[in-house]
Amino acid sequence: MKLAVPLFVALAYSPPQGFATPILGSDLASFAVLGASDVTCVPTCVIGGNVGSDPTAPTSPAGNFSFSFGTFQPGNQGTAQTDLTAAILAVNAGSGTPIPAGDLDAYQTFLGGAIPPGTYDVPAATISNLVGTLVLDGGGSNTAVWKFRFSSTLVTAAGSDVTVTGVGDGAGVGLYWTVASAATLDGDTFAGNVLANALISSNGGLTIECGRLASADANVTLIADSISIGCGTEGTIGFGSGGFDQAGGSNGQVPEPATLLLFGSGLAGLLAFRKRFFPVA
Repeated sequence: MKLAVPLFVALAYSPPQGFATPILGSDLASFAVLGASDVTCVPTCVIGGNVGSDPTAPTSPAGNFSFSFGTFQPGNQGTAQTDLTAAILAVNAGSGTPIPAGDLDAYQTFLGGAIPPGTYDVPAATISNLVGTLVLDGGGSNTAVWKFRFSSTLVTAAGSDVTVTGVGDGAGVGLYWTVASAATLDGDTFAGNVLANALISSNGGLTIECGRLASADANVTLIADSISIGCGTEGTIGFGSGGFDQAGGSNGQVPEPATLLLFGSGLAGLLAFRKRFFPVA
């Protein structure tokens, strides 16, 4: 029992596990699609997560949405909209690296074929911000975070894709796209949290397997799209708990420091106690 005391004390007084605060509030994190003035879908869309709009309810009927999980929310989503405003402010805080001419294709080529985690400021492009395949490489970190902040519009061309790689189990990965104006996603695939002030629209057939579309002041218009926050398992495991939301896991808990460090602290205390009271002959 005496030998166990120092180990217990060392563990008890070592820094506790930290809890990372996700950028997305809990109400917003439940939504795959959130509008302000409307959400429309023709003819049908496949959704993983909630669909709703506030202050104006969606005009498309619930039958236009096929849910793998989540529900159709007819109105009163003010708390989610409050979360959205806070999330946009959080992502837009601080300085970022400018991407010349808003050209994501050229910028990743300049970097050698992939964009590492970081905060990036993106102006309006002449035609599209993305034409080809955008590769976001976390470099092996499962807590990699990307923040792309568009001062005007976000436009992706037909045939474009966004892929995320090098993030391990992705438990704490964050991927955010804040858009001061409208977001037009005409590509085949996209990823992450699109948080726009104005209209969000697609040209049809867009797939987002891990992310969401949320407009703070306008509507979201979908055409046979597939949008899910599930990241593979109904929003509990994978690249963050709510579609690339920093904190990860189903409860947003991030161990810090690691258990190994805690054990090492306890072991050091045990050895010191043993040396003091049981000196080697």
